[in-house]
Amino acid sequence: MVEVRLRAVRVDLQSNTPVLLLQESEGLGRTLPIFIGAPEATAIAFALQGMETPRPMTHDLIRDLLAALDTTVTRVVITELRDSTYYADVVMQRGGSEVRLSARPSDAVAIAVRTGSTLFVADELMDAEGILLAVEDEDDEDEAATDGASGANPEEIVGEFRHFLDTIRPEDFSS
Repeated sequence: MVEVRLRAVRVDLQSNTPVLLLQESEGLGRTLPIFIGAPEATAIAFALQGMETPRPMTHDLIRDLLAALDTTVTRVVITELRDSTYYADVVMQRGGSEVRLSARPSDAVAIAVRTGSTLFVADELMDAEGILLAVEDEDDEDEAATDGASGANPEEIVGEFRHFLDTIRPEDFSS
């Protein structure tokens, strides 16, 4: 498994679709891009920015339920790409037993952000789908960028995504 960090949640300017950028913590700095839905991107961005909502969002409720059941999320693993769909596992610890649940990567990452859990990508998946993508460094290394908060020059972002789109296959666009 390759340890990754959520490097950014951006919006692909051509398709207007949010994309998670999971960058390996060590090594070449390969990035696994995963296109996600707007509600999931919003949920992740809210958690990254520490935004409080009047009532718990779904992923906050999941975090609170797990805590009430004395269950800890130990890691999230993006496991595979099958038929143009990414798969992930949320790995939890409860009473000395490991519990693994399948999840959409966007939901798994939203839970990981809220629980402070480590993110991983399967070796084979990163080897097959990881790309080298320049992502602007943030002042706060622990905080991932959202599209409006990155401070990047819009022309640079367009250039990055054009390069990204030139290297990605059409079947990678569905999730």
